[in-house]
Amino acid sequence: MDEQRIYEKLGKANGWDFSTLKSESEGAAWDFYREAANYSAPGSIVLDIGTGGGENVMKLAESCALVVGIDLSEAMVETARSNGEKASCRNVRFLQMTAESLHFPEGFFDMATSRHCPYDAAEAARVLKAGGIFLSQQVSEGDKENLKQAFGRGQAFGHRDGMLKERYIKELKEAGFSGIESDDYDAVEYYQEPEDLLFLLQHTPIIPNFGEEPQDMETFNKFILQNQTSKGIRTNSKRFLLKAYKKE
Repeated sequence: MDEQRIYEKLGKANGWDFSTLKSESEGAAWDFYREAANYSAPGSIVLDIGTGGGENVMKLAESCALVVGIDLSEAMVETARSNGEKASCRNVRFLQMTAESLHFPEGFFDMATSRHCPYDAAEAARVLKAGGIFLSQQVSEGDKENLKQAFGRGQAFGHRDGMLKERYIKELKEAGFSGIESDDYDAVEYYQEPEDLLFLLQHTPIIPNFGEEPQDMETFNKFILQNQTSKGIRTNSKRFLLKAYKKE
């Protein structure tokens, strides 16, 4: 199954709406969209690549003139539009589009963001104004390490931690970005109930094809027993942040 079909399947299931999932983290060094809000201005136009259900990017609506969220999944865009209407966000638009082919003029946006979604550095640079900022938060290879070890498989399982960040930095440089900065955190994460962790695994690619292997539920239940704490079921959330400017 190709990437678009995978995301379309997930979008129809829940539109990336994790609002009911009960979890908390300790040690997260930043909140991505709050970080983005620090770089936006009242008159700025912002592009959010891989916007999902749109709940997060709407946090930027008050700090800029227009936010455009794109996603490759039609189902997710429909969910985002519905969420936007419920939140009465009049300066937010959601469009179905791929990151590799952005249907916008050159130099249209003041800022572009991408949270946990692949992006095309050259396309991001094309649609940004000179001096415009690009911000991205991505999942590190070391994310959910104890889960991957328990299942013996997982997203980027066995890959050296830091490879993805190095690749993205290289691509940003090649696309003409400068002033590139990076940061990392590895937070402790707790899921309140087994159902919360189960929902996460059923609706994300953390453990590929979760539930299709004969031993998956047995492994899941064993993991719960071994990682249950007074705060919840313990795992980790490892992220890296990239900040770059389009050359003047």
